[in-house]
Amino acid sequence: MNDLVVVPQGTEPAPRPARRRRARRREQALVPATHSGRSVALPPPDDPTPPRAWRQGTFGVLDIGSTKIMCLIGRGEADGSLRVLGHGWRRSHGVRSGGIVNLHEAEAAIRAAVGQAEDAAERRLDRVYVNLSCGHPESRLFNVRWPVGGREITASDVRRVVTEGQMRAMSEGRSTIHTIPLDFSVDETAGVPDPRGHLCDQLTSRLHVIDASTTALRNLETVLSRAELKIEELVSAPLASGLAVLDEDERELGVTVVDMGGGTTSIAIFGEGHLLHTACLPVGGMHVTRDIAHVLSTSIDSAEWLKTMYGSAELSADDDMDLLPVQLIGDNEHQFVTISRSKVVSIIRPRIEETLEMVRDRLESAGVGRATDGRVVLTGGASLLDGVGNMAARILNRQVRLGRPNGIRGLPEDPAAWPSFATSAGLLAWAAGGGGALGDMDFSEPRPRGFVRRVVEFIRDRV
Repeated sequence: MNDLVVVPQGTEPAPRPARRRRARRREQALVPATHSGRSVALPPPDDPTPPRAWRQGTFGVLDIGSTKIMCLIGRGEADGSLRVLGHGWRRSHGVRSGGIVNLHEAEAAIRAAVGQAEDAAERRLDRVYVNLSCGHPESRLFNVRWPVGGREITASDVRRVVTEGQMRAMSEGRSTIHTIPLDFSVDETAGVPDPRGHLCDQLTSRLHVIDASTTALRNLETVLSRAELKIEELVSAPLASGLAVLDEDERELGVTVVDMGGGTTSIAIFGEGHLLHTACLPVGGMHVTRDIAHVLSTSIDSAEWLKTMYGSAELSADDDMDLLPVQLIGDNEHQFVTISRSKVVSIIRPRIEETLEMVRDRLESAGVGRATDGRVVLTGGASLLDGVGNMAARILNRQVRLGRPNGIRGLPEDPAAWPSFATSAGLLAWAAGGGGALGDMDFSEPRPRGFVRRVVEFIRDRV
């Protein structure tokens, strides 16, 4: 028997038909699939992810490498992408293995690269975000405990934990660049991403600290000052590369970025959405170029041309048939000798094998658990050599893909060259606020208003 609903006069009935239509639409969305003849209820699709919100303003970044110095000027767009307004680059001078070895030459190269970017963007820079690849960066993990005493955890407690980790990491002649909280434990509850507001007796944090030689950093600051630039922030080069070429799922599941640069090869291991480990190997694409120049007695420029145009890490069936002209050092510019392409490959292959074996050894000794078992993403200029991906998959025994910067507009038109821009693009994303949980966390809190509250906070922070 149907119930009778009495509606008072002057009162509009509830819009039941509309609700029924919405309910029917939802039921249709929930039961579209079958499995073995049975209906399977599926949840409605998630709302589309809103575009990333960037910091306001225009940012300048400077990637100081061993083979090139790159400057990008850009900004974040409303659609979530990054736009490069101007870029400039120069061949590196006065830089070796990421460190400054000649202040005058490095200053001139930096001025030229920055000036080219400024002219293209029609803007002037006085502060830049700079990659950290000098000073033999080191990556270490620390577990730090801090007594809370059963009260609510505040931002001050978290800052004290981070500060304690920095104190433990301090060593003579080294400066801390990043202190990254990987996770927190609230008493016996582990895996707390943000402990503020929790009640506990003891707060524990696992911290990732990256530091570098203080002297090398001072030389970097000096050369930039001579170029009329100040360092807005130093950012670990492998961290920046990972920010440019990885998506969130890869960083969550576990992935290793191998940035094969000119003078160094950097490694960044990501897992659970965090940067877990970094390493920098003193070998890169320029070592391959020098090997070719040494064995063939040719110039560095000729060796670089041979590597770029005909280089490979793997032999092919036709390599013996391909003959290449090579000018010997000191000979007349019109006199050449002829070699086979297989000769060039035989010079390149051992150096690439050595580099990847060093990467494998570092991954095995990283001490970050199963995070190193995930996919490897190759980026950087040396990763563009034919055959490097296949060789990496064989030596590292992992899936390998080539990484290119994501979500950035205005790079040079040739997408094949984009892996060379990974660090620069990552620096721009960092400058625009895209670091998120990958970088140092902000645990600031409002300043106490009254005098008494300020005294209480002062005493509490020192007890």
